[in-house]
Amino acid sequence: MSNQPYEGRREGYDPYQQPQGHPSQEPQQHADWPQHTQQWEGRTWETQAQAPVQETDTSYLPPQGYQTYGESQGNGGVAGATLPPEAPAQPWNPDRAPAAGGPADPSRPGGTLRDGGTPPEGVGEAGVAYGPATVTGQSRITDAQRARAEGRSPIIEPGIQPAALTALLALLLSGTAAIGEYALVVPLVLLQAVTAAGWFRLNGMWPARQGIALAFLGAVTADVALLVAGRENAPAAILGTLGVWVLLTLVLQLRSHADPDTRMYGLMATVVSAALSIIAAGHLAADPDAVTVGAAAVAAAILARALPLPTAASVGVALLAAAGAGIAVGGMTDLGEQGAFLGACVGVCALIGHRVASYDYPSRFVHFTAGVALPLAAAAPAVYLLGRALG
Repeated sequence: MSNQPYEGRREGYDPYQQPQGHPSQEPQQHADWPQHTQQWEGRTWETQAQAPVQETDTSYLPPQGYQTYGESQGNGGVAGATLPPEAPAQPWNPDRAPAAGGPADPSRPGGTLRDGGTPPEGVGEAGVAYGPATVTGQSRITDAQRARAEGRSPIIEPGIQPAALTALLALLLSGTAAIGEYALVVPLVLLQAVTAAGWFRLNGMWPARQGIALAFLGAVTADVALLVAGRENAPAAILGTLGVWVLLTLVLQLRSHADPDTRMYGLMATVVSAALSIIAAGHLAADPDAVTVGAAAVAAAILARALPLPTAASVGVALLAAAGAGIAVGGMTDLGEQGAFLGACVGVCALIGHRVASYDYPSRFVHFTAGVALPLAAAAPAVYLLGRALG
């Protein structure tokens, strides 16, 4: 064996005859290695003669049939690591991949299976594997749009908890109306505040502190005007406050620097919120007996509407409950049997407000604000007008 010094391994030569080009066996190029052709002159441990090795470019090129991990994964890959080539996507064959639902049925199109079986995840209806995921994705649709596309109703009713809160607030109005108008102001102001906040949230405008504060201030102004002017001047106090607040809202929206569409949307939401909050003051302007009967009818109608019944049956039961509450409470007041008619009419208005609060997949916050307040706010005009007509 020769004692000739080892000058360095040559590219492409391995005394143990390992495969050429493997990344774990490939040495790094050294700056001092000669770049010209060299020939191994000493004997090796191998008994067979070695042909001269021609050194060319020492940069590593991956062998055919392999791809680098960095190329396959983009910038996030690791340079230099190699992986076997990926097999091309093949159409899903139901004969080779039966699902748990039953054996494959080649006669049925789309790779469907007998006994309700479905293709595995990642396989389309036509039996072809899905393509790679995209970066852009799809535009998001709302829950209401998805419900309409699937043939479902986009309406979600508030439920039993908001109905219980509505009934509690209605009973407070009914009880305080029998005590006096100053006692009635306390639950009425709470009703107006919840109405203003709930309407903005129902229209998707949140936070809207300025609009809520403006609508609530208009409601308080209407209450003060009613207390000062008296019930006999209630129409002038309510309509005058409403007109002033519409003009004030218009002026404030004209001073806004938002785009025209946003200003128009904010103007309409603020005007309607202020109008509902101010109109709720009709409970303060109405006859106390009418308020007592009407509020009790609203409580009965909303509780009956929250029962787990079909929609048509639930509406019928709610109206009957409102009329029954009108008869029961009307017998305790001067209205007598006329309370049934008042209760039924007020129940219709309450169900309209309940339906508005259920529109287009509202949130839980909408249910506990607009869902609580709108039935009572919508019933206020009927309580005032029918109370004057029947009284």
